[in-house]
Amino acid sequence: MKTYDIYDLQEKYDLNIENIKSEIKKSKAKTVLLQFPDGLKPYAKSISSYLEKEFSKTRFAIWLGTCFGACDIPNAQGKADLVIQFGHSPWKT
Repeated sequence: MKTYDIYDLQEKYDLNIENIKSEIKKSKAKTVLLQFPDGLKPYAKSISSYLEKEFSKTRFAIWLGTCFGACDIPNAQGKADLVIQFGHSPWKT
């Protein structure tokens, strides 16, 4: 499996890594589930590895199921403290 540099990925995609890091810190999550659309799944391990280095006490898991959009939230109840969805536009309320 090829490893991608997080900085190269951020130039190509708007990953909002700084916002994600801020949210992990704010929530004090011990377990984080990362969900990627199919187009970003090839980069999932690289992104996860980067976050694991930043948060050595936090466990990261990658959702391998399908993802049909922002309303397709994985059922991680009781298994993850925080779910981070990549590739979705923010909802305006």
